[in-house]
Amino acid sequence: MAIVVNKSIPEFEANATGGIKVSNTSHHGHIVVLYFYPKDNTPGCTTEAMQFRDKYKDFVKAGATVFGVSRDNMKSHDEFKLKLELPFELIADTEEKMCHMFGVVKNKIMYGKKVKGIERSTFLIGPDGVLVEEWRGLKVPGHVDEVLKSVKNLKALKKAA
Repeated sequence: MAIVVNKSIPEFEANATGGIKVSNTSHHGHIVVLYFYPKDNTPGCTTEAMQFRDKYKDFVKAGATVFGVSRDNMKSHDEFKLKLELPFELIADTEEKMCHMFGVVKNKIMYGKKVKGIERSTFLIGPDGVLVEEWRGLKVPGHVDEVLKSVKNLKALKKAA
């Protein structure tokens, strides 16, 4: 089942660093930011992770829980998290279940060859489990600030309601 803005996130369950399980219902009542990235320890992914890390306190203050998602295994995630001192958990989607559900698996051309890769994408899920906003095929510069702005707007809307 594909995900659609303004619709509930379909059922899923995944393992994350810190020994936690994440599911479509595990964080009800909280705003959730899921950012999908191609690979641990690559330049763009490292920059993106550090930007989420550096703004993490602002996300928490705005009521959001942040998760990074890639196809890397737990060992790779644990090392990446430790190396960059990431304060949020990373989901190991080694079987690509979440990647396919969120539609981020794309064919790419690398060094002249077609390869299957992850399109850098971020999803903002409201406290009610509904997908509020999505960013696909994004560029890293300025992106984390844009997501944070949307989280703050969502929190303000929920307070006003």
